[in-house]
Amino acid sequence: MNNSQQNQEPLLPRTGNYRKLLTYQKAEAIYDITYYFCKTYLQRGDRTIDQMVQAARSGKQNIVEGSAASATSKEMEIKLVNVAKASLQELLVDYEDYLRTRNHRQWENDSVELLKMCELGRKHNDTVFYMELVKVRPPETIANMAICMIKQTDYMLFKQLQSLGEDFLKNGGMRERMTRMRLDRRK
Repeated sequence: MNNSQQNQEPLLPRTGNYRKLLTYQKAEAIYDITYYFCKTYLQRGDRTIDQMVQAARSGKQNIVEGSAASATSKEMEIKLVNVAKASLQELLVDYEDYLRTRNHRQWENDSVELLKMCELGRKHNDTVFYMELVKVRPPETIANMAICMIKQTDYMLFKQLQSLGEDFLKNGGMRERMTRMRLDRRK
């Protein structure tokens, strides 16, 4: 193998470790909170349970799938991360519906509770931390915590999508990489 072949980029780049993505970590915590919330506070047989758990799961799993697809399809990665974002938006509305239909207060943007939860959200990503908090809180507090976390994760996914889009515009996708490598090999 000559020097130029050793310095070439690989045809299939290593994909990132999705577990290190802050968006994945937050989405995992949101899933665990939602699973606990639904099983503990919603009536058995309520179709909302399946809808909420599935939306939370989809938010998490599409980040995983997008990360796995990134080696061969930047377009698919972008689409799947956007599906994760959309799924979490669906879940957000379910939590808002829960609060509204039960006449519970949704934390206002300048409320002490929301500001404290936003601060916690900036400092912590792991599900264990949040589950300890959730298990000693009433359902309306848990719903508000989840809403805050979903909004934070939504913003992070928006920034992730922007970054993925910029990377695609700068470096292209699999076809461009293959063409570039083929042309380099011919030189």
